[in-house]
Amino acid sequence: MTTQDEDIAATARGIVRSCDRATLATATADESWPYGSLVMTACDPDASPLVLISEFAEHTKNLHADARAALLFDGTAGLANPLAGTRVTVLGRLARYDDDAARRRYLARHPDAAAYAGFGDFGLYRMAVERAHIVAGFGVIHWIDADDFLYDAAVAAELAEREADIVGHMNADHGEAVALYATALLDREGAAWTMTGIDPEGCDLRCGGAVARLPFDAPVHDAAAARAALVALVGRGRETMEKGR
Repeated sequence: MTTQDEDIAATARGIVRSCDRATLATATADESWPYGSLVMTACDPDASPLVLISEFAEHTKNLHADARAALLFDGTAGLANPLAGTRVTVLGRLARYDDDAARRRYLARHPDAAAYAGFGDFGLYRMAVERAHIVAGFGVIHWIDADDFLYDAAVAAELAEREADIVGHMNADHGEAVALYATALLDREGAAWTMTGIDPEGCDLRCGGAVARLPFDAPVHDAAAARAALVALVGRGRETMEKGR
């Protein structure tokens, strides 16, 4: 894969990781009509999409008949001309995924979902990605194979194992730093920001109903590298604040 291809794949993953919702397209079980619905999303460390859905929902009934699905992640919010923005469609098969770490990641991303996640009809589903399609403005259109789109989770296994500890530590002991990430580096409003996840390419933040994504300058694959990256970002945030005074 060329450097340009790697950059395109990284951009696509960045959109998927940054969005907390997507349009899910399935085929109706009776007549195979296209059916679109809104779902709240999270990602595995490799960027495989996760959704928490009810067995009673139409899209879930459709998936039981045909697991093929598409998820449209819209990165165009706030743009005067949305068609000039970036959006990513991920194609694959959605199947039940009873994994404790994935469930924890999803609920950290969507804390309100804890109120119904334990209901018997709700289950976590993970997309087995087959390929992705990115449109990054007019004329910038690419198909991306699954092997290129997905991040190699094996190289960051240690980070995944320590994720809950890192996120808990940042929220409990470094809340000011997390708020600095959002306000100084991402130009977001609000003071009650929390970190909800960390992966090799960045960390996810939330303040009420707002979410934000802070990318790292370079991938991190273990706790030590993550700490160094987070400390460096604090320094950059403080510099930004000083320049703004």
